Amino acid sequence: MIRLARERSGLSLRQLARRAQTSHATLSAYEAGRVDPGSRVAERIVRAAGFHVRFELKPEHRTSSGVRAGDELASVLELAEHLPHGTRSRTLSTSRIFPRG
Repeated sequence: MIRLARERSGLSLRQLARRAQTSHATLSAYEAGRVDPGSRVAERIVRAAGFHVRFELKPEHRTSSGVRAGDELASVLELAEHLPHGTRSRTLSTSRIFPRG
């Protein structure tokens, strides 16, 4: 969120750090996810970039089985990683579809 606000504002890391009264190294750590700034600090930085933070509640999307949709997709993709896979030909052989005879 901090990086997005900075990029949309057109500010450099150093410019935003100066406006938010923090160091560019700290701001860089926040943007990289190495340090969690906490909600108050994040809000202060986003405001310094010219934006405001708004929290809103949205319903979570669930599948018919009651599982969160994103979790179900993650499970399917994880399962797919364990399936055997080999190299396949990149050419289509029409003789398999239309045998001569």
